[in-house]
Amino acid sequence: MGNCFGSDDGEVEAVKVMARHALPQGTYMNIDIPMLCLQYHYPNARVAMSPGRPPTGKLPSQATATSTGGGRSVAGGGGRTNAGGDASAEGRILEAPNLRIFTFAELRAATRNFKADTVLGEGGFGRVHKGWVDERTMSPARSGSGMAVAVKKLDPESLQGVQEWQSEVNFLGRLSHPNLVRLLGYCWEDKELLLVYEYMAQGSLENHLFRSEPRKGGSASPQQPLSWSLRLRIAIGAARGLAFLHSSEKHVIYRDFKASNILLDTQFHAKLSDFGLAKDGPAGGSSHVTTRVMGTYGYAAPEYVATGHLYVKSDVYGFGVVLLELLTGLRALDAGRPSGQHHLVDWAKPFLSDRRKLARLMDPRLEGQYSSRGAQRAAQLTLRCLAADHKNRPSMREVVAVLEEIESMSRGGSGGGAPGSASPRPAARGGGGGGAHGYGQSPRPGSDWAGPAAGHPSPRVR
Repeated sequence: MGNCFGSDDGEVEAVKVMARHALPQGTYMNIDIPMLCLQYHYPNARVAMSPGRPPTGKLPSQATATSTGGGRSVAGGGGRTNAGGDASAEGRILEAPNLRIFTFAELRAATRNFKADTVLGEGGFGRVHKGWVDERTMSPARSGSGMAVAVKKLDPESLQGVQEWQSEVNFLGRLSHPNLVRLLGYCWEDKELLLVYEYMAQGSLENHLFRSEPRKGGSASPQQPLSWSLRLRIAIGAARGLAFLHSSEKHVIYRDFKASNILLDTQFHAKLSDFGLAKDGPAGGSSHVTTRVMGTYGYAAPEYVATGHLYVKSDVYGFGVVLLELLTGLRALDAGRPSGQHHLVDWAKPFLSDRRKLARLMDPRLEGQYSSRGAQRAAQLTLRCLAADHKNRPSMREVVAVLEEIESMSRGGSGGGAPGSASPRPAARGGGGGGAHGYGQSPRPGSDWAGPAAGHPSPRVR
């Protein structure tokens, strides 16, 4: 379950609240998203709250409304620039979500009535559709004209979705950074809950690492493997996004860092998506927060899985897993690999510190076109991120700095470890462990939003 800013983690049974979300059509409003009202429409949902304290959401009250045409917008209540270091210098934390409120009719028109051929993916929350809006007014536009957006539509039967919808609005609605996917707005109309994001044309990192067949509507040739320079660019972008979260005032813990949650724009700039499990970090001098274990097998840090203790550096472990996937081209979990090699971290860690073995561990699709020294530094960084004791893992600021050094080093030459045979690679490459698809969803067959070639999604820890 995702939490919002300032919320506590104790869980109690849902509270019945006789409140109804009813805003006049065409108003601008400065409000916090009220979780209490969700209880009216979704009485079986659970609210994060502490005993004897009010629930996390605020009811809209004393809001100033002005008439406009078309949809509604929540005006941001100002913001402050994050003061944490170079990796996050471009980020901002808004005082209140700065999001446009869409009507359901607008989003129905933008997606052509949520037509099947607009589906990009689906998951526990519901389906994600590709839609089109006018870039200036954000009103619905004809397919292929204006600006493409991704519209996530809640399945009314999904309890997980209600809570993660709240978390997405409260986190992505307030956090602004070049390496976080932009949440453009939302719709909340009767029982309809939807989220509208910027459209990421290159899909997820997972697609490019593990999918080989061409995307629908794209080139007829198979998808080209990512080059070493692109892998570094993606790793640096994702690391900057995490560094921003960790250095923010609330020390936000992302909690579900994995390849499928790293989305890529047309220039392969990486942005983190799916904040449904994000959580405020420890406060008041505490080293960790204790919470129900949630995330994705293969990426979740061992101390979190074992104890439910969530540290800021639990995210660093997940980053290490993705860095290992970038080096090897192998999934974190794959039951199709030979016995003893199903869990990538357990199998590959002993080879990361050995230069000769590392050369044979590297993704053969790179065809040796990478810096040997850069790969060795990346392998050393991966080992540090995967340290069993969270205290021994680097901060994400340090990770960014090291990756930038590796990128500079790699520009000087590309000769390096050609694949060999001393450390045999797994025979199967496309099996299980697909993970949730971009925007927190799994891919649909035949979608124009590329997904895994085969296998099953990585099971979330629930």
